[in-house]
Amino acid sequence: MNGMAAQQNSRTQQRDQSSDEERRQKRHFTVWFILVALLLVWIVNGLLSQSSTQTIPYSRFEAWVAEGRIKSVTVRLDRIDGVLRSPSEGEPERFSTVRVDPDLARTLETRDIEVTGAVDSDWLSVVLGWILPLIFFYFLWSFMLTRVGGKGVGGYFGYGKSRARLYVETETRVTFDDVAGVDEAKAELQEVVAFLRDPKSFGRLGARAPKGTLLVGPPGTGKTLLARAVAGEARVPFFSISGSEFVELFVGVGAARVRDLFEQARRAAPAIIFIDELDALGRSRSAFAFGGQDEKEQTLNQLLAEIDGFDPTVGVILLAATNRPDVLDKALLRAGRFDRQVLVDKPDRKGRLAIIKVHVRKIHLSTDVDLDTVAGLTPGFAGADIANLVNEAAISATRRGAAAVSLTDFEAAIERIVAGIEKRSRVLKPQERRRVAFHEMGHALVAASLPSTDPVQKVSIIPRGLGALGYTMQRPTEDRFLLSRTELEERLAVLMGGRAAETLVFDGDVSTGAQDDLQHATAIALDMITRFGMAPAIGERTFSARIDPYFQDAGGARMEMEASEDTQREIDLAVRTLLAAALEKAMSVLAGRRSELDAGAELLLARETLGPEECPALQKHPAPQVRQLTA
Repeated sequence: MNGMAAQQNSRTQQRDQSSDEERRQKRHFTVWFILVALLLVWIVNGLLSQSSTQTIPYSRFEAWVAEGRIKSVTVRLDRIDGVLRSPSEGEPERFSTVRVDPDLARTLETRDIEVTGAVDSDWLSVVLGWILPLIFFYFLWSFMLTRVGGKGVGGYFGYGKSRARLYVETETRVTFDDVAGVDEAKAELQEVVAFLRDPKSFGRLGARAPKGTLLVGPPGTGKTLLARAVAGEARVPFFSISGSEFVELFVGVGAARVRDLFEQARRAAPAIIFIDELDALGRSRSAFAFGGQDEKEQTLNQLLAEIDGFDPTVGVILLAATNRPDVLDKALLRAGRFDRQVLVDKPDRKGRLAIIKVHVRKIHLSTDVDLDTVAGLTPGFAGADIANLVNEAAISATRRGAAAVSLTDFEAAIERIVAGIEKRSRVLKPQERRRVAFHEMGHALVAASLPSTDPVQKVSIIPRGLGALGYTMQRPTEDRFLLSRTELEERLAVLMGGRAAETLVFDGDVSTGAQDDLQHATAIALDMITRFGMAPAIGERTFSARIDPYFQDAGGARMEMEASEDTQREIDLAVRTLLAAALEKAMSVLAGRRSELDAGAELLLARETLGPEECPALQKHPAPQVRQLTA
């Protein structure tokens, strides 16, 4: 305890010293700014006082008066300004001379010269010459300190200062108890916490903590939350910054901010530096860099140098997070820099249950809610998705005026997230509603008839989202990490169920409603052939059907395959064969259950939404044996 208190006192003293240094820098900057501003105001006043008026000796002025060459004069307290009638070459049109003779006015009157008296306005000259410029420079000084300089005044008036947000021990308030569903990642980071708590004991056998730990995983899996939990467990300062905040308009600013960030962390050691979205800063360098790209490379080079330069025994740990590890520069990932990569993947059912238990602490939950059932309804959800689900369920319960959140609210929230918002204002024609009902019932009956498909949870013809006129939801019974060829073929058959129902009921007069189904089915069939080697006629190999990482979740956005034209033609034929077989299987199932298809569609038209309880045909049971039909 004494050692921990000593460390905290040391960090407090270091922060106080840093604050004193910043205040001294600000005072120096202010003094120099005031001196320069005063000098500029004095120079501007001197320039403004000079004009096209030429100062002449008083004797010449008397001679011009005697010659009658003066058109008019203005007599002031200390000088006389005048205008010549017709100046000769080299003579000024306007002149000024110092007033020395108090009886001048009488002499001028005898020469028929117009004399005008004027009194200088001292307050106006002071306002225009000094006060307004000083006000302008004051606002300029405030702008540079606040807008340009940020919180510091180092570097290019603060451009080179790091914009990292510092969270001290009492501000983090996140521990490993607040992180669920990523037990393996938490175990990996426990060693980082142990090192920060006691660096000397950790290295008693010669081991050292990794210089950098990279958290890798899909968006929303809790990478940033894990990093803050490490800081909360270790009770050390936590410097958090995004990779994009290093990049600025001016060349060299990013490198200066990297240096300043590591310098602040050394002064506050033991501490954690967390760089979120590392791919914005550490993208792989190009051989043809120029302009802004060159600035990013300088910033990356400075980051590499800082990682190599700091001593791991001082207690500074570098954490970073990215969901694009494929674009990171290889120099960042080598041993000695980011020594350890921790995968923060989407949770399984057990992990989802743990995450749900964390988030339902903040809501009033009904006693009849089975959280394990909710976890089973959310396959593929990340931590952020589950947090959003719990919030949407609470909003749903509030909307209907309930006292607690029930399972019905969770199901409604899942439908809202997966399928979109209900569009009851979208009124369909009776013919369209009837076609949509048969289409969705076709999906549902094929899914209920095939042995390897997920059970049907709900069928609806209520329009949702941007273009969905109806939907069929299936409830997975368990998490799946491998899929067999039979399971993939049955998924294709379920996707083709809507088109098959329209073909049977409307005598082959199909509609555009199967567009989304065909896109998903084509993507699955193409993966089966080009990635999984499930086409014996083509061979047990892949064809590098690389998916563009920017669009890997959009579906269908693929780069050109590394295959000859003949092979690509064979792939197209194989895809066509798979989809035709899937359609034939779906039509075979629906032909054997035609009466249930008609009855289910009519019931769906009446109720708009059906579940296995209202429609027994949706319950899981084997398909009857019927003859094969041709699509």
